[in-house]
Amino acid sequence: MGRGVHSRIIVCGHLASPLSITSLINMYCKCYSVAEAMPVFYESTHLHNVLIYNSMIAGFTVNGLLDEALEFYFKMHLAGVVPDKFTFPCVIKACFDIDDLKRIRGAIFKLGLDFDMYVGSSLVHCYLKLEAIDDALKAFEELPVKDDIVLWNAMINGCAQIGKINFTVTGVLSAVALSGELYNGKLLHAFAVKLGYHSLTVVSNVLIDMCGKCGQLTDAMVIFERMIEKDIYSWNSIISVHEQCGDDDGTLRLLKSMLASGFEPDLVTITAAVPACASLSALMQGREIHGYMIRKVFDTPNETSLLNSIIMYTKCGHTKEAQCVFDNMRIRDVASWNILIMGYGMQGHGDKALDLFSQMCATELKPDEISFVGILSACSHAGFVSQGQELLAAMLPRYGVPPLVEHYACVVYMLGRARQFEEAYKLISSMDVKPNEVVWRAFLNACTLHGNSELAEIAASNVLQLEPEHCGNYVLVSNIYGASGRYKEVRELRYTMKQQDVKKLPGRSWVEQSNLAMGYVLV
Repeated sequence: MGRGVHSRIIVCGHLASPLSITSLINMYCKCYSVAEAMPVFYESTHLHNVLIYNSMIAGFTVNGLLDEALEFYFKMHLAGVVPDKFTFPCVIKACFDIDDLKRIRGAIFKLGLDFDMYVGSSLVHCYLKLEAIDDALKAFEELPVKDDIVLWNAMINGCAQIGKINFTVTGVLSAVALSGELYNGKLLHAFAVKLGYHSLTVVSNVLIDMCGKCGQLTDAMVIFERMIEKDIYSWNSIISVHEQCGDDDGTLRLLKSMLASGFEPDLVTITAAVPACASLSALMQGREIHGYMIRKVFDTPNETSLLNSIIMYTKCGHTKEAQCVFDNMRIRDVASWNILIMGYGMQGHGDKALDLFSQMCATELKPDEISFVGILSACSHAGFVSQGQELLAAMLPRYGVPPLVEHYACVVYMLGRARQFEEAYKLISSMDVKPNEVVWRAFLNACTLHGNSELAEIAASNVLQLEPEHCGNYVLVSNIYGASGRYKEVRELRYTMKQQDVKKLPGRSWVEQSNLAMGYVLV
């Protein structure tokens, strides 16, 4: 069949296309017929580009013709065709001599591809194959991302075979952390203690990371406090662990301790600390961290840190400062626009949120589901009912985004706040998706706010049926009954809560005092 297609391409005159040449070479090589791929290559010398050469090199490698793969790689250089990140994994796989591999690594370095994940992984695997463990370790450490379990396994096995137990322990712990296997992690921790490796800083750092990824914050803190020597990675690990586990107070407290110990925060520290400031609305500390970012002028700009700064300022109600950070961003993607739109919406600046949404669409960026949650929430807070309804109706036909239950919830709450209860109930009944507890709770909130007990009971019945364990639902329903003097129903509801062991969780609030976020429990 493939040969028939090849004949048809010739008859139709499509053989002058580089795409056709590439497809034919791939087809013949995958059918283990490299001999038929060769004429296709040599009859199209005027069309040769990096894709055609890549196809030939990959074909030779797959068919075990490693000498020919290397030969074509060097021909590629002579022809003036520049290799790319798809060329090198196949060329590296064809290497069976350390000198050839080092020459190829030099070319990788010159082309700036040494930090590419796939190229770097291929280098590591080839070094291990050639038993050049030190070179493999160096290439591994230079990888920007190490979340490939196969790569970890290769490194662990390679190091274990030559007795590098130190790396093997940290490697296994890192692999366990990636998979979140707490039981195996504890076994390895005990193994590290037994061998005496737990006192090594690098092993302790990985143990902290593993405990954090497994949700064991207390264990991570015990390991950290018992460390004899701490480096920047130790501090970053424990700060990041607290942030991941939602202990925002602990995150900022550890940051303060880190500074007192003489360590300077880096981008990893900042990326963990700013979200903690946002969660606590700790504006003064957030400003200090943002100022530190500006003063340090980090060599590697980190858009995540800037996005976190925007979130922090919007949550603290300082949209002007959030706008300033946004305006100074070099690259603005959909996520950065979404955050600022949500920020203006939360503060009731619906007109500004709508203006930003229009600006984002004018940049030819396509709004996503989160964009519409932000803009519909802004319309709800600002009372822009007609604009909100128009946006919901235009989501699929104009923007290609199908409305989700979260979008309907925003509009339901918006209509309820505007006292358009019948319209909100009609929307719930005609939704394209089945209304869940979020939609019914939004409707219940609106009915409670304006005292519409009749529709509130319908919403309450649905929300209690869908989510009987949520304490907030009972509080809302209880408020409705209490406002209409139906105290018998209030008592019955509280009895039901007691029977089902549903407890109202106390609220918490934070106040900044002397540059510290002080937490208070509201009862």
